[in-house]
Amino acid sequence: MLKSFRIGGIHPPENKLSAGKPVQSVALPKQAIILLGQHIGAPAQAVVNKGDSVKVGTLLAKAGGFVSANIHSSVSGTVAKIDQITDVSGYKRPAIFIDVEGDEWEESIDRSSTLIKECNLSDKEIIQRISDCGIVGLGGATFPTQVKLSPPPGMKASILIINGVECEPYLTSDHQLMMEKTEEILVGITILKKAIGVDRAVIGIENNKKDAIAKMQGLVSSYPGITVCPLKVKYPQGGEKQLIDAIIRRQVPSGGLPIATGAVVQNVGTAFAVYEAVQKNKPLFERIVTVTGKSLKSPSNFLVRIGTPIGQLIEAAGGMPEDTEKIISGGPMMGKAIVSTEIPTTKGCSGVLLIRNLESAREEMSPCIRCAKCVSACPMGLEPNLLAKLSTFSNWEKCEHEHIMDCIECGSCSYTCPAHRPLLDFIRLGKGKVGNIIRSRAAKK
Repeated sequence: MLKSFRIGGIHPPENKLSAGKPVQSVALPKQAIILLGQHIGAPAQAVVNKGDSVKVGTLLAKAGGFVSANIHSSVSGTVAKIDQITDVSGYKRPAIFIDVEGDEWEESIDRSSTLIKECNLSDKEIIQRISDCGIVGLGGATFPTQVKLSPPPGMKASILIINGVECEPYLTSDHQLMMEKTEEILVGITILKKAIGVDRAVIGIENNKKDAIAKMQGLVSSYPGITVCPLKVKYPQGGEKQLIDAIIRRQVPSGGLPIATGAVVQNVGTAFAVYEAVQKNKPLFERIVTVTGKSLKSPSNFLVRIGTPIGQLIEAAGGMPEDTEKIISGGPMMGKAIVSTEIPTTKGCSGVLLIRNLESAREEMSPCIRCAKCVSACPMGLEPNLLAKLSTFSNWEKCEHEHIMDCIECGSCSYTCPAHRPLLDFIRLGKGKVGNIIRSRAAKK
């Protein structure tokens, strides 16, 4: 029997329109716009100035704190300016604008396709290389990887869990990466095991990716301590807490860190990026992005340089369909609608989804009928209807008491609501308010 997490979950239509499409490289942009905040934590601090010449892989900005990540150039050319640009949040953020001139790489990067299995670096040297190369979690959260590999004092990892679930509808970038870079991922997993000092790693893959499961299972015998765990198809199984529950049957405590269960979770894309960083000295300046939609001419998986405008990806997939009403960065469940196709791709951009006008409009909201479908669907065991109501009436103290900060914002509650209530919108409002209250309280101590 296939494993899965034990609380809540839904199964929306998968719509994997780009499944099986080989990864294609997108042409270089005329100007790359590289945001300084592409990760959870403090934005990076620019170390280049207007007029500087840069190559592919040149360090543009250093991590701005412990929880931060380095930013590198994805192109070669001249720094045109350091200015503000709108990102996926809709707010202006600082970015480095680079006029592209050719494609000259830093000489320290190994550009060969030769697989390098042996890693002679120590655990600390591996983590430092990962930090130097600006690796972050590529499953969407973009948490700086070097921080995740350095557990707090008193906590130790006992297992490495690799997230190959890709449960978001439409997205196929991780699936195709597993098919095309299988051994590189397995070497990356071996390196991650060494970095955190564990002997066991499990790759969780949902059962709708049978070809990826078979390919991984056919190769893991050459990599001691790594196994593949097929999983039941259920959203949001790619969530860190849900994946831990599915594979090792341990619950992350409320308000606690996943390391409390002894598990460190890394995305398959992150494992590949770690391989390239440690074995090839290649910083994270490109990633695979799924560009998809029901009306799109050619749903595709693209290898994209960070800083490429989203509009260029849409053109590469056949151009903007006339019935497009909304463009989402990410998947339909947890992605964000964007205000412009000029917004640049970032390390956390796993997909671009074009929604048709027939599907983009929200249904008219009606009163809650107390059916409790949202409660049954919530993978965190919360009461979304109650949290939404408390947020509506600004009862922040009760929101905190009811564990609103445990919400992972998966959208399962809104998806299942027959009254079409935007439950997650209300909960996000409450999370923001309660988060500010908690931080203000901690600052006073």
